[in-house]
Amino acid sequence: MTTEWPDPGEYWAGKRVCVTGGEGFLGAYVLERLAQRGAGEVFVPSIRDYDLVQQDAVRQLLADSHPDVIIHLAANVGGIGANLDNPAVFFYDNLMMGVQLMHEAWAKGVGKFIAVGTVCAYPKFSKPPFKEDTLWDGYPEETNAPYGLAKKMLLVQAQAYRQQYGFNAIYLLPANLYGPGDNFDLRTSHVVPALIRKCFDAIDRGEDAIKVWGTGKPTRELLYVDDAALGLLLAAERYDRSEPVNLGTGRPISIKDLVERIVKLTGFTGTIDWDSSKPDGQPKRSLDTSRAEHFFGFRAETSLEEGLQRTIAWYEANR
Repeated sequence: MTTEWPDPGEYWAGKRVCVTGGEGFLGAYVLERLAQRGAGEVFVPSIRDYDLVQQDAVRQLLADSHPDVIIHLAANVGGIGANLDNPAVFFYDNLMMGVQLMHEAWAKGVGKFIAVGTVCAYPKFSKPPFKEDTLWDGYPEETNAPYGLAKKMLLVQAQAYRQQYGFNAIYLLPANLYGPGDNFDLRTSHVVPALIRKCFDAIDRGEDAIKVWGTGKPTRELLYVDDAALGLLLAAERYDRSEPVNLGTGRPISIKDLVERIVKLTGFTGTIDWDSSKPDGQPKRSLDTSRAEHFFGFRAETSLEEGLQRTIAWYEANR
């Protein structure tokens, strides 16, 4: 039996949409997808004008934008090093942004709230592929637990507000994102942009080795950023339930294999120096993506090879 999905243009027609974090990496792709779907009234708050950690700023944002739908992408994020250096900041900022925004959105009568969580919320030793029902089976990996738990509280809040108030908030768990326009700052970047940057820096300097954190044994699941944007909007259009939903590819790769693939695609010909004194992070990450496909028809479209090629080409052109 074929599922009859609502027409995207009809869903977004006449709706006022607020995209927090719309100036960020994922936000740029969400805005492009919204434009393609005919969303005409899209409000993108700038962090310069609205510090969403502050309640007054949240209330001002809602007064200025009058949204029917909120897509909450704003977050204070980073890789393992940034999480180790800023656990309190990452916990407080992400918790306060999300909790206050969802509460004030309910109070203002916003029709739908799309909360974006993180794969970091899963327990450290979750059995892959991670199923949404195992989200509470243990404590997250220590290096990013404060961030992961702050984001996971949005799931608790969404379910509580749906139960008590009938508020239509949904919660999505994307895999690690990558793609053109990513953050390539080695102090704060995630694994893919950091590796690409290290390879090109080594080529530019004539160095014969790159240093990579950890042992290379952990696995990660990587989701191309434009696929993530599509998944978010399909969920906004088609999903109105309390259960969290993974967004991913269902295809993990080891860090060792990922490094070797990026080394090949960038043209770096030197060696890889594994620094096993540095943390690996979560041992294994891969997602069960069947719920997203079943409930709103999402399936990632971009292969890892194609996504890496696009990302590397973008970095070469823009560095």
